[in-house]
Amino acid sequence: MRYFLYTLPLLLFAGLAFYLWQGLGKDPGILPSALIDKPAPMFNLPPLQGREPALPLATGDLATGKPVIVNIFASWCIPCQAEHPFVTALAKEHGVTVHAINYKDKPAAAAAWLQKLGDPYGRVGADSEGRAGIEFGIYGVPETFLIDGAGRVRLRHAGPLTAELLRTEILPAIKALR
Repeated sequence: MRYFLYTLPLLLFAGLAFYLWQGLGKDPGILPSALIDKPAPMFNLPPLQGREPALPLATGDLATGKPVIVNIFASWCIPCQAEHPFVTALAKEHGVTVHAINYKDKPAAAAAWLQKLGDPYGRVGADSEGRAGIEFGIYGVPETFLIDGAGRVRLRHAGPLTAELLRTEILPAIKALR
């Protein structure tokens, strides 16, 4: 019995270490979202100041009868800069309406970032306090959501978009919704 009491902490530690080790190999891009197949969350964001046209973004702007992408980004986010050409390709080459939520950013920095890299967005809402991000359940930026024509979330991707992701997941999902 005494031997068991001495080895119990070691066994508990080994079990916990194994459990944590198993979680390290998981892809953060496939984190579950409680919003899949549910209506997009309710939000009403003011426009990003310094951007023309300065159009606000609200939940009602997502139910357009056609698929819409909502991209959550920030100017201080390096992965957002890396994914920006793919977001631009969605809008310019594939004709997808892409709206953005600028997450916890300075408006002047975000407007300058868009002017420098190009602005593929139809509307950009300024989420300076992060409330809309919380409603979407984001883990960080960038995150991208595909919204169907009825305003329901159909796909969520955490992390930067890539050419492979566009080819294998995003564009086929958009095609299926059209």
